[in-house]
Amino acid sequence: MTDASNFIWYELMTPDPEAAKAFYDQVVGWTLSTGHGDNSDYGFITRSDGGMNGGVLRLSSDMAAHGAHPCWLGYLHAADVDAEIEAIKASGGTLLMPARDVEMAGRIAMLADPQGAPFYIMAPTPPPGMEGMESDVFSVTEAQHVRWNELATNDPDGAIAFYTRHFGWGQEGEMDMGEMGAYRFIQRRDVGLGAVMPLMPGMPAPMWTYYIGVDDIDRALAAVKTHGGTVTNEPMEIPGGEYAMNAIDPQGAAFGLVGPRKS
Repeated sequence: MTDASNFIWYELMTPDPEAAKAFYDQVVGWTLSTGHGDNSDYGFITRSDGGMNGGVLRLSSDMAAHGAHPCWLGYLHAADVDAEIEAIKASGGTLLMPARDVEMAGRIAMLADPQGAPFYIMAPTPPPGMEGMESDVFSVTEAQHVRWNELATNDPDGAIAFYTRHFGWGQEGEMDMGEMGAYRFIQRRDVGLGAVMPLMPGMPAPMWTYYIGVDDIDRALAAVKTHGGTVTNEPMEIPGGEYAMNAIDPQGAAFGLVGPRKS
């Protein structure tokens, strides 16, 4: 499994998958499962077209005691997880979860970039007969896919150099945010992945924010409020005429939404 964007999976880590299902099913239009087979701690995110857009990991009390908290995490493709771990460590990254094999999924590890933003790497094992398949969890245009990946960091130059070196990204173009600095766009091949920006006041640490596509930003905004989420940035118009907003789900995971305004 590969992807032109590198992002091949997204995962919600939450202490209450059942409550997360009630929230995201209404906000995004997904169908979250709260367990899979004999594994009650891992479920899947299914789009209305039948495709999967990620997973849901139950955050245990033991995980929380070791510093884990509700969040969204992205998986970046790695041809060789173990070799990539060593290369990332040599560049100043940190191994957060050692490499392990996940049955019928592949080999994964969790790391942090040199500034501290966490992410997974994964060498996936595609189903038999589907070795050339591409992940479609990221889409520049489609609702119910992640459409934008935004990194807030205390060292944008260092972060861009890191991801360029390890994942083949480029950086072209930026938007001036005044006193907040530059919003610098990142690409892989001809795909616009998202942007890197300075860490804003009040943000505790470098982090990725993933913007999920919705069919109608005002409908999604109302659903966030109705179903117990907290809006941190109201919808604002972005280049191209669509709207983006930020929120925190009822369990504490931050996320973004992007989509058209239909009313």
